[in-house]
Amino acid sequence: MKKAFLVLEDGRVFPGEKFGADTENVGELVFTTNMCGYIETLTDPSYYSQIVLQTFPLIGNYGIIEADFEGPCCVRGYVVREWCDFPSNFRCQYDLDKFLKDKNVVGLCGIDTRQVTRIIREHGVMNAAICDSVPEDLSFIKNYKIKDAVLSVSRKEKTDYPAENEKYRATLIDYGAKNYIKKSLQMRGCSVTVVPATVSAEEILSDSPDGLVLPNGPGDPAENKYQIGQLEKLLGKLPIFGICLGHQLLALAAGSRTIKLQYGHRGANQPVRDLSGTRTYITSQNHGYAVDNASIKCGKLLFQNANDGTCEGIDYPDLMAFSVQFHPEASAGLLDTSFLFDRFIQMMAREGRSR
Repeated sequence: MKKAFLVLEDGRVFPGEKFGADTENVGELVFTTNMCGYIETLTDPSYYSQIVLQTFPLIGNYGIIEADFEGPCCVRGYVVREWCDFPSNFRCQYDLDKFLKDKNVVGLCGIDTRQVTRIIREHGVMNAAICDSVPEDLSFIKNYKIKDAVLSVSRKEKTDYPAENEKYRATLIDYGAKNYIKKSLQMRGCSVTVVPATVSAEEILSDSPDGLVLPNGPGDPAENKYQIGQLEKLLGKLPIFGICLGHQLLALAAGSRTIKLQYGHRGANQPVRDLSGTRTYITSQNHGYAVDNASIKCGKLLFQNANDGTCEGIDYPDLMAFSVQFHPEASAGLLDTSFLFDRFIQMMAREGRSR
């Protein structure tokens, strides 16, 4: 394999070996603590324009399985300690190297991923580049910014996904949605109409859906001024369920603020306390921003991160809405919080919206 370097914006350099596409790239460097689910990570649009580093040392041991894809591959680079070139799984179609080549994504192995993770935890998320040689001028790394993230990953046309024995119809705004969110609704008898992020509130209401789902997506939530404005018009008009970026956009529409976390929550082991009871759930998460607890004026805090106390969910009982920061569908990890989809279904039923 060809020698290459992970170059951080602060000038630190980590030599490794390149696999996947033979290219160079720059992006925002983030780490995820998943022990499995690398297929879902690589196909999660929320990682748009980011270089993803896996803390677990061996990646690729069960190969690539296209049925597990969550969406298009949007990462700009992939950093691992070791990748498995001989995967073993009866569902395996091909290996990680071929996947990265097919998607034109550069991979880097042989890196001390634990050391890089410690740097990010101490100094915060920073930009980085995967290069064939160490550049003298690092300005192109320092100046890199993620722009138009949601519009870059959102679909361009409306698409219908019917459910067997349809009981409800929901509209899902595609901010970069993972496929299993749609599937989780369909399994509960809810047909789903997926619409672009550029949809207007009037277009959504004209279809008379029984409920609205705001899914995950990439980037800084506060940049999505148009989308926030449309949600302001929709609050209180129909049942709404927000997930991840959708949770943040709903909070912004309700008058709260969002903040950027030092290194985000990315992994399948984030503990979340239910503030209305005594349970703590282990959740799957992928986000770099959070709703500022102190800014919540409309609604009440529903869930809270047990590690750092950040907002993990808000209930808006007077507006027929609730939202969570984590992923209740969690096909890469746990099913602890899948009951939240049932809560959304029950909300539509209470509003007399069943068919």
